[in-house]
Amino acid sequence: MWFGKMRKTPLYEKHVALNAKIIDFGGWAMPVQYTNVIEEHKSTRNAAGLFDICHMGEFAVKGPQSFDLLQLVLTRNLQNQEIGQVKLSALLNNEGCIIDDLTVYKLKKDYYMLVTNAAIRESDWQWIKSVRTEKGFNCTLEDISDQTGKLDLQGPFAQEIMQELIDLDYGNLRFYHFTETKLLNHPAIISRSGYTGEDGFEIYAPANIIGDIWDKLLAAGTNKGIKPVGLGARDTLRLEAGMLLNGQDMSENISPLEVPYGWIVDMDKEFIGAEALVALKKSGLQKKLAGFAMTGRGIARHGYKVYQSDKEIGIVTSGTFAPTLNKAIGLAFVDITCTAPDTEISIAIRDTMCPAKIVKIPFYKRQK
Repeated sequence: MWFGKMRKTPLYEKHVALNAKIIDFGGWAMPVQYTNVIEEHKSTRNAAGLFDICHMGEFAVKGPQSFDLLQLVLTRNLQNQEIGQVKLSALLNNEGCIIDDLTVYKLKKDYYMLVTNAAIRESDWQWIKSVRTEKGFNCTLEDISDQTGKLDLQGPFAQEIMQELIDLDYGNLRFYHFTETKLLNHPAIISRSGYTGEDGFEIYAPANIIGDIWDKLLAAGTNKGIKPVGLGARDTLRLEAGMLLNGQDMSENISPLEVPYGWIVDMDKEFIGAEALVALKKSGLQKKLAGFAMTGRGIARHGYKVYQSDKEIGIVTSGTFAPTLNKAIGLAFVDITCTAPDTEISIAIRDTMCPAKIVKIPFYKRQK
């Protein structure tokens, strides 16, 4: 495949040197695997995995009314957010459906960083900018994505490996909190968060030094079993942990009430899309995203139809073989009456109706 016209992260040449299999991921040339998905998945669960996430978007929001802008465009109430705290939230359209799920870093009073999904970075930017302009909020927006590098270090040995790179009191860095520090004499942000279900860190640093940080983390983790991990294992890890994939498990036709995102919606404040959510709650949900596990053979994939008896009741959004659980799992939108755990369903896999059952998510929780 020709990758010349695709966008490349600052680590692209390093992936090539590691013999990674490169794919087109939303217009980005990204590594899907270095060795194989199961090995990289298990390395992250049992030791440590290092991920190139430089394709994600980052926006700086500064100024006296930065809080007011974010309160209006996001579902989460940021009123009590502390400096040094990260909050997951949703960006909705006027119809109350999800444009993006993103994280909000509060750096200082009136200074935030938003971290967006890669494929919809431009959509997020245009939407937030249009609201700021329309409402006349006194704040600035800056897209800092291209100058920002991002790595995820995940797994049981993540803290020990980070300790080799920079001496910080990681024991006091709580989950979904961050610290501002220096890496290789450059400003950096290290947050205790991630997308795998494991303990670990997200590292933000200037794009021009992120390759050096990548090399140093791999070297520091050599004796801990660290492996570079591609998008294939990132997907199996996040699905085991019950985490959603934008554009697949949610979209601009899906409300946060139809996926497990009710907890990031504060109906006691004003935000764009709130009226539509009130109307949806009043009329009642017709479908909801639920987890399922295959009870027979077969792996369900995105787009496969879900049945109960002979009635079509939904569609699979994500499905895979879960290496940690040694079984096939997935997520599917199903009729609201079929979402109770242990509900028996069938999934049409090619020409065969394969048995499955509804289960609680997350499928996997790490031992603390």
